Amino acid sequence: MRVLVLALLAVFLVGCDCAGDASGGSGEGASRRTIAVIPKGTTHVFWRSVHAGALRAANELDVDILWQGPQREDDRAAQVRVVEDMVSRGVDAIVLAPLDRMALVPVATEASREGIPVVIFDSGIEWDGLVSFVATDNYQGGVLAAERMNELLGGEGTVMVMRYQEGSDSTSRREAGFLETMRERFSGVEIVSDNQYGGATTETAYQTAENLLVRHPDVDGVFTPNESTTFGMLRALQEGNRAGDVKLVGFDANEGLVAALRAGQVHGLVLQNPERMGDLAVRTAVSRLDGEEVEARVDTGATMVTRDNMEQPEVAALLSPDLSILEGE
Repeated sequence: MRVLVLALLAVFLVGCDCAGDASGGSGEGASRRTIAVIPKGTTHVFWRSVHAGALRAANELDVDILWQGPQREDDRAAQVRVVEDMVSRGVDAIVLAPLDRMALVPVATEASREGIPVVIFDSGIEWDGLVSFVATDNYQGGVLAAERMNELLGGEGTVMVMRYQEGSDSTSRREAGFLETMRERFSGVEIVSDNQYGGATTETAYQTAENLLVRHPDVDGVFTPNESTTFGMLRALQEGNRAGDVKLVGFDANEGLVAALRAGQVHGLVLQNPERMGDLAVRTAVSRLDGEEVEARVDTGATMVTRDNMEQPEVAALLSPDLSILEGE
């Protein structure tokens, strides 16, 4: 039955690319294995970089990938439906960045019961059936952010954290790494707010940031744990004529954040390596399909980027990833 499903899938993909991508080779139909890669969202530069890495790995390994995820990074139901669809299609493996550490457990379990190995990437899940977890050490990323903030403030002042959203394992660990490090190692810096969430989009983050800056007009520094919260806070600081004065340390990058880093309006960005993450997640899934042993945990690294080191070649490559492979997607 599963062979029939795969054959039908191959025929479907010849005439339609609406599921995402069937990239990577000569089009040998059912003889080629298909890996579903399911991100948290599809709009942020971070996810486009993951996509590029996954495609490059697929091309080298002679497999196809199906790239599909929810448009909004708070649409858990949509992501569940994508996983269910991939299970019903009978893909060979699933590479999943779960929006919620609990909500995706039932469908991941369903996939495993159907004999489909599941590699989790970017953000954790409360499930012991995964093949491997491929991600940044997010807690350590928060530690790097705390160390940079303390350096910027000279060991004293006030700081606030604008969180991302509840249930997101990756950002929760970044927030914990930052807050615990500040409290345990840098107690001269007072945390004035740590319970407000920016939400899944730049616009909701901007609105939360505006409210926080009104409530804490004299705050010295802000930590934000992902691309949308960092960009939303930057916008609020710019519109309030406080960009550069308030020390902003964030996570991830896009064109606007890179420009702000260069201009001295962002003072540190913890950068992951999303292209490497996508590449290694796909490679891990294929290795399992080949019957090889795989690492239970693959750390894809994190780098603190400042205006002082942003022109170094290895750092510049993280700030401006090569997405040319996605042209025509």
